[in-house]
Amino acid sequence: MEIKMSKALQRVFDFMLEEGGITSLDAFVELGETRLSARIFELKKKGVNISSENISVKNRYGEKRSVKKYFIG
Repeated sequence: MEIKMSKALQRVFDFMLEEGGITSLDAFVELGETRLSARIFELKKKGVNISSENISVKNRYGEKRSVKKYFIG
């Protein structure tokens, strides 16, 4: 079954497949996408199984922060 997607949605989907997941920073830097949560919502609405987990990253000041990373499956 083929799912019809906008170009922006297809980019997010493809990135997740190729890179194994996506964070908001990935979406912004790599795809120019500023509304990742909206794209994730759209993918879920189209029947794509999306899971997520909180991961720990360091900000520019070396402080630990928690961000959400989304995965297909």
